[in-house]
Amino acid sequence: MELFETILKRHSYRGTFLDKKIPEEDLRKIVQAGIDAPTGCNAQSVSFVIVNDPAIIQAIAKETGGKQVCKTAQAMIICVCDKTPAYGNLSFFVEDCAAATQNMLLAITAIGYATVWIDGAIRGAVAAKIAEILSVPKDKEVRILLPLGVPEKQGKPNTKKSFEQRAWFNCYGAN
Repeated sequence: MELFETILKRHSYRGTFLDKKIPEEDLRKIVQAGIDAPTGCNAQSVSFVIVNDPAIIQAIAKETGGKQVCKTAQAMIICVCDKTPAYGNLSFFVEDCAAATQNMLLAITAIGYATVWIDGAIRGAVAAKIAEILSVPKDKEVRILLPLGVPEKQGKPNTKKSFEQRAWFNCYGAN
């Protein structure tokens, strides 16, 4: 799939996934897209746990409150952040994680799978429980969860505001 077509087709999928396993080769491609994302000061502050064991998927799904998208996921990718400063006292783990996640969202779409970016719903205690399940070191933070699979129903992207409503040349709000 061509890049701009992939960008237009990407959407957040919160439905049920079909019971079709995802080949490890596809999971590696998706995570490699995340690894290849830019990082502040090349700190490479994000690591990834790829979960394709059904028992672990169900344990994580339980921690998310049993979200359908998690319960039926055929795999999950968890972004784990290192908050260590990369430049003086500045850490870029949030930006690094977002860039990696966007790359993976596009890769997931391009290959033909679906996912949803789960962040806020897992912060705090839920992230800590997921970290425990995955043996994530205490000095790292579970930040993003991407449940993925072949969607039961095809979704579609939300309508976006027009270019003219969100972008201007040379001056904010200029006509």
